[in-house]
Amino acid sequence: MSKIRTAAQAAAAIADDAIVAVNSSSGLCCPDAVLAAIGERFREEGAPRRLTTIHPIAAGDMFGTKGIDHLAQPGLLSTIIGGSYPSGPSSAEPPLIWQMLGRNEVAAYNIPSGIIFDLLREAAAHRPGVLTKVGLDTFADPSHEGCAMNEAAAQKPVVRKIEFDGGEYLYFPTIKPTVGIIRASTADERGNLTFEHEGAYLGAMEVALAAHNCGGIVIAQVKRIAQAGSLRPHDVRVPGILVDYIVEAPDQLQTTATVYDPAISGELFRPLDTFRIPPFDAAKVMARRAAMELKPGWAVNLGFGISANVPRIFLEEGRHGDVTWVIEQGAVGGIPLLDFKFGCSSNAEAFVASPHQFTYFQAAGFDATLLSFLQIGADGSVNVSKLAVRPHVTAGAGGFVDITTRAKRIVFCGYFNAGAKFSIENGKMRIEKEGKIAKIVDAVDHVSFSGRRAVAQGQDVTYITERCVLKLTQEGLTVIEIAPGIELERDILAQSATPLKVAENMRVMDAPLFRPEKFGLPIG
Repeated sequence: MSKIRTAAQAAAAIADDAIVAVNSSSGLCCPDAVLAAIGERFREEGAPRRLTTIHPIAAGDMFGTKGIDHLAQPGLLSTIIGGSYPSGPSSAEPPLIWQMLGRNEVAAYNIPSGIIFDLLREAAAHRPGVLTKVGLDTFADPSHEGCAMNEAAAQKPVVRKIEFDGGEYLYFPTIKPTVGIIRASTADERGNLTFEHEGAYLGAMEVALAAHNCGGIVIAQVKRIAQAGSLRPHDVRVPGILVDYIVEAPDQLQTTATVYDPAISGELFRPLDTFRIPPFDAAKVMARRAAMELKPGWAVNLGFGISANVPRIFLEEGRHGDVTWVIEQGAVGGIPLLDFKFGCSSNAEAFVASPHQFTYFQAAGFDATLLSFLQIGADGSVNVSKLAVRPHVTAGAGGFVDITTRAKRIVFCGYFNAGAKFSIENGKMRIEKEGKIAKIVDAVDHVSFSGRRAVAQGQDVTYITERCVLKLTQEGLTVIEIAPGIELERDILAQSATPLKVAENMRVMDAPLFRPEKFGLPIG
C-alpha cells in the first residue's frame, strides 16, 4: 500500500489525546503543512482533541512559518512541552501559543532541549526516564519552577529531585509519543528520507524511533518524492521502516523566511567576502571583547544575540577558521547566521544530529560557550529564559541549560541596563542617556544558569557589557575591566541594583576595541 497521503489525510490519522512529537527549530525543518492540516481539521470537525505536543526546539516562528500556532486552539491542545517557543520582536503581537499559556488554557512546560531529546531516546528504548544533573538549581529544578510555565502546568509536575548513588539528580519520567511529525527534503515511495536541502537533521531519527517503538505513527513531510530504491543508502537519515505516511509539500521553506539557500544545506560554500560584517557600535565592541576570550583550535558554542556576531569578528580580522563554531541545531564549523535565522550555518563542515550535539554539550566536550543574558544576579546567576513584560521576546531556555551546566568557560554578553543610549567618540564610550531598568540585580526572576553551582564546580564565568567586564569569583561579581570614557562609580556601581566588587588590579579595556578599524584580534 502506498504511504503517500495528502496533509489532510495524514491529519485524519491523529486520534484524540495523542502525544505528538514534532521535529523542528523555528522555521528550520518545520513540518508546517502537516501542522496546518491538523489545525484545519479541528476547525472543521472538532478533532483531534486534547493533544499533548513535544517540541525539543520551537516549531514555527514569527516570520511566516506558523508552526505550533496552527494548533494553538482551545480544545485541540491541552499540553505543550517545549525546549523553546516561537519568539520575535517586542513590538509584534505575541504568537497564539504564548497567549494561550498566559491565559492558562494549555499546560505549558519549558524543559531544556537536550533533556527532551534524551526523553525521546528513553521512550524509544522503553526505559523509565532521564536521570540527570542538568538543570539542578535552575528553573528546571522542582525547588524552583520545575519547568512549569504557568499554573496549569504547575498542577501536573514533570520532574522530581531524587537522591541516587550519593548525589542529587533530577528525574524526568519518560513521555511516550504516539505520533511523530518530521520533515525532510526527499522521500522515496517506501518512506526513506534524505535531508539534502535542510540546514540540519535536528532529532528526526529520535522522533521517528520514539513514536514507532511506542506503537504510534510517523508522518514525514517532504519537498519531493522519488522512486523506491533510487536514493543512496548513505544519504538516508531516517529509514522507511519507521515512516507510515508521506506528505508532499513542494513549497516548504528551508528555514525562517528562506525559500532555499544551498550554503545553508552545505551544497556549496559562499565566498567569505559575501558575509555581512557588523557595523561599528557598542554591540560590536562587546563581540570583539568576547572574541578575545578564545584561543585557536577551540570548539566554541554560540548562542543567540550579541555573541552570534563573534564569528564575523574573526572573519573581519582574518582569523576565520582559528575557532570551530558549534550550535545546538547540529552545524559544526562554518559561519552561523544572524538574527532569527540563527540556528543555521553557512559553509558548515559537518551536520551532527542535535541529540548527539547535546550529549557533547552536557558533558562539556567543547572549550567555551558565548551566550547572552537578560539579568545577572548577585550570585552570578543568569536569567535568559523569562521576560515578564513581553514573554515572547525570549524563546525560553532552549539548549542554554544543557550547554551551561558543565561548560568549562562561559562568556555572557549583554547591555549593563535596559534602555541606555550610547555613542563611541574618539575611542571612548559615552553614555548619552542612562537606562531605567537594572539588569544586574539582587536575584534574577528566573534562574537559567546557577552562579552558585558554577562557583562550586570551578567554572570560569565572564560577563561582558558595553561599559565593563565582570568576573564571577568566590567573593561575587567583580569588575575587572572598565571601558575608556566610563566612570566607575557613576556609570557602573551606581547603575547596578546590587553591590559589585572591584578588582584591585582593575584595568581599562583595550583601546583598539573602541575604534572602527580592525583591532588586531589578540588570540594565540
